[in-house]
Amino acid sequence: MAATEPLPFVAKAAITAGCIVAFISFGFSATFGVFLRPMSADLGWGREVFGLSLALQALCWGVTQPLAGMVADRFGTARVLAFGAIVSALGFWLRGAVIDPQVFVASGIIAGVGTGACSFPVVIIALGKIVPPERRSFILGLGTAAASTGMFFVAPAATALIGWLGWQSAILAIAASFLLILPPLGFIARASRPSATGAGTSFGAAVRGAFSDRAFVLLFVGFFVCGFHVAFIQTHLPAYIADEGLAPIIGAWSLALIGLFNIAGSFLSGCWGARNSKKRLLATIYFSRAVVISLFILTPLTAGSVLLFSAIMGVLWLSTVPPTTGLVAQTQGLRYLSTLAGLVFFSHQTGSFIGAWLGGRMYDLTQDYTPMWWAAVALGLAAALIHLPIRETPGPLARQETAAG
Repeated sequence: MAATEPLPFVAKAAITAGCIVAFISFGFSATFGVFLRPMSADLGWGREVFGLSLALQALCWGVTQPLAGMVADRFGTARVLAFGAIVSALGFWLRGAVIDPQVFVASGIIAGVGTGACSFPVVIIALGKIVPPERRSFILGLGTAAASTGMFFVAPAATALIGWLGWQSAILAIAASFLLILPPLGFIARASRPSATGAGTSFGAAVRGAFSDRAFVLLFVGFFVCGFHVAFIQTHLPAYIADEGLAPIIGAWSLALIGLFNIAGSFLSGCWGARNSKKRLLATIYFSRAVVISLFILTPLTAGSVLLFSAIMGVLWLSTVPPTTGLVAQTQGLRYLSTLAGLVFFSHQTGSFIGAWLGGRMYDLTQDYTPMWWAAVALGLAAALIHLPIRETPGPLARQETAAG
């Protein structure tokens, strides 16, 4: 299929549906940090309780992601997304319906399993399989941009709901919203087909083969840093801003701006990665994050500096996803892409667990987020170096897939 040939209607409908799913699932899960301060203040919980729940959510998302990928590779994506939507709704419902710190922490496990199964990485990988290679990087960017659009709209909407209904009813409304994922799944089911069928390499052999490839290992390690950055900032930035004396709505708009500007960042990343070196793009993104965070914590905090930081960080936010996923496909092939990309996202979510939990733990111990900010800077510099040696040519798994036809 030529790059200029129109996509079939079924593919276009699936891409539209996938963007809707990404909008809902990421928008509601990525902006939950706006609840940290009002819940902690109202219930008298330490921030570690909130941070641990979101950390467990991130970790269980990471554990679920490769498992969801295996099921999607074997049986198709729509069933996985439906399961995830229902379980996510249950996990968030528990957060609003049962007021108990232990239940709140445990709800992170349920919400994490759900969001791992209906997360935007599952969606964009499915979309990447139904378009030709020359369009794949752009579609990965499009799906990521849809997720960020959700973040832009949901952060201020959730803050408004908290002011209007109270945080408890706002959480219950978010829980119900996950069920909106179910109607569009029919379009995805029509276009997305299982890829790991028939004879060939087993899942276990594919995983062992990927981890014997240095390119995959470096992607796995490097994506940990992205998770650390994203989870720490989206969980603790609104509270950090309010702690410094700025209005809570500034914190909500900081997350919204990150989502807004990441729409552009994801599109640009996807387009750039289709024509240029993906590993150099990743190294540039991580180095730029380190610089931006350094400047943010070294300059006086004002509403203007927060919004500027959020806008720039938004461009860099999930712009790592299209080149990272694209490199997994490029170096490991498509047959087990959902599985192997899921494993890379597990590393991302392990970093998310550390960022969300340790941020709350450090604050409760020191009443200060500064050590976490500097840790984010150091990790950004390390990630920039880690990506430079990655090979951008097909590895053994991809070559085997090509040879098998």
